[in-house]
Amino acid sequence: MKQAAAEIIREYGPFPDVDHVHGLTFDGSNVWFAAGGKINALDPESGNVLRSIDVAAHAGTAFDGQHLFQIAEDRIQKVDPKTGKVLATIPAPGGGGDSGLAWAEGTLWVGQYRGKTIHQIDPDTGAILRTIESKRSVTGVTWVDGELWHGTWDGEESDVRRIDPQTGEVLERLEMPPGMGVSGLESDGGDQLFCGGGNSGKVRAIRRPRRK
Repeated sequence: MKQAAAEIIREYGPFPDVDHVHGLTFDGSNVWFAAGGKINALDPESGNVLRSIDVAAHAGTAFDGQHLFQIAEDRIQKVDPKTGKVLATIPAPGGGGDSGLAWAEGTLWVGQYRGKTIHQIDPDTGAILRTIESKRSVTGVTWVDGELWHGTWDGEESDVRRIDPQTGEVLERLEMPPGMGVSGLESDGGDQLFCGGGNSGKVRAIRRPRRK
């Protein structure tokens, strides 16, 4: 297993009226992050919040290329980012214990904090298609270049780890500095991973190691 300190590229925030960053996702231009009663669109270049959608946003966030998906307690909401309307809801597999959300392969991937698992689910019905066991709590999930990454946060220790999507084996760990937790995770499709900063109210960008 590869192990290294996380290289923090940039910090965003804290933001007005945001006391906790939950899940986050990237739509190709903006980083959307969940903040309890809103999903906020952050411009990663300027660091400014461009707009907000008033919708329950308690955990993971995902983007399928057209819609936002947002965990709200025991359900996952499908949201139109243009109008802010909730178009559909499906049950969350953890019934309230879900903490991470990602879109890949036409499906949703849901992290469970206490269950230490990642579920692949049908985005229309919520049916669980398969489950990956992790060794640690899951606080965020993302796919990039066929790699499955998830965040962990236990006490003062937090890291971002790449795992084998078939076996759950940890292949690589990027350790966050003490006191910096990861409460959501998303790739920009390149060499950056965006991390929610929990009750710091911040979003951080860290570097994804280059492949040789």
